Amino acid sequence: MTLCLALIACKKNSVDFSYSPQEPRAGQSVTFSNLSTSGEEWEWTFGDGATSTLRSPSHTYKQPGTYSVTLKVDKKKSWMATKQVTVTDTIPTFTASDSTLVIYKDYTFTANVYNPYNYDLELIWDVPDSTALTSGKSITCYFTEPEKEAEVSLAVILNGDTTEIVKSFYIHDQKTNSVLMRTSDGDYRQRIFDDRAEDVKPCEDPSSVLDKEQDTVQIYNGYKFTLSELKAVFPELEGFKIANRKVYYRADGLWVSNIDGSYPVQIDPLPCAAMTLETQYNNRIYWANEEGVWYMPFVGSDNNKFVTTPVQLNGYTDVTKLAADGELK
Repeated sequence: MTLCLALIACKKNSVDFSYSPQEPRAGQSVTFSNLSTSGEEWEWTFGDGATSTLRSPSHTYKQPGTYSVTLKVDKKKSWMATKQVTVTDTIPTFTASDSTLVIYKDYTFTANVYNPYNYDLELIWDVPDSTALTSGKSITCYFTEPEKEAEVSLAVILNGDTTEIVKSFYIHDQKTNSVLMRTSDGDYRQRIFDDRAEDVKPCEDPSSVLDKEQDTVQIYNGYKFTLSELKAVFPELEGFKIANRKVYYRADGLWVSNIDGSYPVQIDPLPCAAMTLETQYNNRIYWANEEGVWYMPFVGSDNNKFVTTPVQLNGYTDVTKLAADGELK
């Protein structure tokens, strides 16, 4: 009799569930029907981090894949049922790495194509007004034209069938620093975005910052340094700038030394026509020689040895004055 009662209890307390549709797609609601013969508390885990305590819940999977779904009854480990639910995606799409896009920043668009049978697959991206850095299942690029809509399209050719997805993204401008340049035919501005730069454009606003820029006098840590004073330490000095206890100066080329005059190191042997320091964004020195405008990060070592290679910003060869101008659109 005891054995019979135990068998009856096991049958009475069976745990089971079903789900519909049997072949769900990503983004489609899946209904789970609780077929358990008893119980008062329900714990569902859907395999993608989501849970539920309803008796017969519904759930939507955002991504294709195979998920392990478990139902536990009355918090008992012995009262559990687990089934594998395969979610397909017959509608290809793609996602962006960020919802807000600004110029000269890298963004990645990733194709989401479910191809469980490994059919022949070809992905063709079209991202106008951008510079592509990588391509394939994902494409990484940056945009150069602000304040406009950019239509990103992806053609998915799967087993001979083509699906085209088009999404629109607004490209925002961003504030950044500029390098101002005075040449024989006018003043120009070039906006800097980390290691990228916008095309050189004529100055549209008064060049008061450029007019004030000079390298013959500077107040540093409350002390006024002058060209005549520093000439006692650097006889060939033509102009200077001070930052982080380093003196950058024009002499026979471009040099850097400690503020006390120790460890002078030549950065560029070519005659330096103008120089400026940018301390708000990237901590760089910009200078002009007969080949164009160049830049490099500030020198950080005590002996002023530097390992970075100067980078050419542009090819303007007749620059006579430079200035760094921050927080400009």
